[in-house]
Amino acid sequence: MIRYIRILGAALGGLIGLVLATTGQGLFAGSQYAGALLAVWVVAWLIVGFAILPYLTIVPATWLISRVEELSTAEFVTAVIGLLIGLVMGLLLGFPLGGLSEPWGTWLPLGVSILFGLGMLGLTVAKRADLLIAAEAIGLIRRPTEGGAGAASGEPRIVVDTSAIIDGRIAEIVESGFIYGTLVIPRFVLDELQHIADSSDALRRNRGRRGLEILNRMQKEPGTPVEIVEDDVPDIVEVDAKLVALARARSRVILTNDFNLNRVAELQGVRVMNINSLANAVKPAVLPGEELRVRVIQEGKEAGQGVGFLDDGTMIVIEGGARHIDHDLDVAVTRVLQTVAGRMIFAQPRLD
Repeated sequence: MIRYIRILGAALGGLIGLVLATTGQGLFAGSQYAGALLAVWVVAWLIVGFAILPYLTIVPATWLISRVEELSTAEFVTAVIGLLIGLVMGLLLGFPLGGLSEPWGTWLPLGVSILFGLGMLGLTVAKRADLLIAAEAIGLIRRPTEGGAGAASGEPRIVVDTSAIIDGRIAEIVESGFIYGTLVIPRFVLDELQHIADSSDALRRNRGRRGLEILNRMQKEPGTPVEIVEDDVPDIVEVDAKLVALARARSRVILTNDFNLNRVAELQGVRVMNINSLANAVKPAVLPGEELRVRVIQEGKEAGQGVGFLDDGTMIVIEGGARHIDHDLDVAVTRVLQTVAGRMIFAQPRLD
């Protein structure tokens, strides 16, 4: 673009130089070297036009566009309104000033319009918050209420994975109010969910139908909006890769409980909200030496070990607990191990 502007500038510069040189009796008329001087004069104007025109057109326009892009919607609207009000005020004041003698009758109305236009533009942008409050007070505008349409377009926007919907715990998390923002369900995730619900395998079919029920339940929850989007990444086939690409383009946040997707997303700079990590974080803390009462329900992997579970599903491995299967046992915690799959507690029978 700049190349064409420079070519146009060179042409305009040469034309201006030629017109100036030939106006009236001619700039170099009567000179012995009139032809050479004219050629040098035109070339000089060609160079000036080639060098200067971009700074008179492209550079100011680029700066102005970048400044406008930085404005918020409220700033832009108030700026336009302020500019229009200022120009109207300048026009009204310019009518009587236009009756003055020249050159005042020509330049004063123009100067007053520019002054009022720019002054009102700056004033309305600076006081936009107060102006919005005043407009709301007199009923000209209405701000979106919490949970209404405005909340549906708010930030953050969290892209949801199929595994998180099928898991089911997301519904309770949403109802508890711990998720702030809009849950974004891509169309390809909904299609995958429907495909699972139509599976010939009974287990997969039940999981898919449960996921659709969970999604319908979340859509009825007013606190956290759920938005179905048509965005797709046609050049990517795998759903997980599509999710990561969509999250990078939209909000850089994914909600999932898929371990592999968790790692891939983190490697690409996408924040992951993992439901399993949240579940582990809210489990009660258990410290070595603490005493618990557990029902031993099965044998462990090692000889003599017994296995029990706390109410939150945490597994407890009890040394020497195999002989107490189907019995409640008082145990003392020896160590707590945190793994990627969850938390494991090792204990031994309490000595009376």
